[in-house]
Amino acid sequence: MGDPQSLREHFRELRYRILICIVALLIGACIAFYFYQDIIGFLVDPARNVVGDDEWTPIYTEVTELLGTTIKICMLAGFVLALPVIFYQGIRFVSPGLTPRERKVLFSFLPAAVLAFVGGMAFGYFVMIPPALRFLLTFGGDVAEPLIRISNLVNLMVRLLFWLGISFETPLVMYVLAALGVVSASAFARFRRLWLVVAFVLAAAITPTIDPINQAIVAGPLIILYELGVLLARFAGRRKSSSAALSANATGD
Repeated sequence: MGDPQSLREHFRELRYRILICIVALLIGACIAFYFYQDIIGFLVDPARNVVGDDEWTPIYTEVTELLGTTIKICMLAGFVLALPVIFYQGIRFVSPGLTPRERKVLFSFLPAAVLAFVGGMAFGYFVMIPPALRFLLTFGGDVAEPLIRISNLVNLMVRLLFWLGISFETPLVMYVLAALGVVSASAFARFRRLWLVVAFVLAAAITPTIDPINQAIVAGPLIILYELGVLLARFAGRRKSSSAALSANATGD
């Protein structure tokens, strides 16, 4: 009878953690809704710079299109604002089954994970998106005039920013897995050649164009991030070995 009760308590805690994350997400979305015009302007600016007209604005052709787009923007912004809470609740959920050292590793991962996600979004906004939009909005300019729907533009921006933010978590995830002893640095190193293929497949899925230059702009950082992850995994492995050796010496004494 003890095991079913323990499992029930486990699921009850999971529901509680998920509820906190949802509340944090909704609060973040409400805050973002207050600034939704500024956020839309921020997302439209790269296309406006390509067009070369500070007064240029996208269009919408459906009654609910602008509202639906605004909700999507607010949910992404709410997710970014709630990210520390989401990571913290995830760590708290798994922490009872971890050692004090493993809990320390995960909690130290929290601020770096938030910074990495924001850094990935910043990379997408300032480095990857401008040349991609320039290619898309100027291709065939003598054939047709672009009338850009706001839902299409914002969906593109949101998708790119979100997945680039997730991609930039790669080295941190590799470090944590190595620090916890789940995967070794040598295993990550053996996967390096396959990662080259994976990086270009991910770049093709993330980027909105078939232009190999834009895909290389995404694949290059993914490859660099993986190499950084291998270095961090080796560092984590050395730290773990040193800690184990110190513990063994202390036990021996």
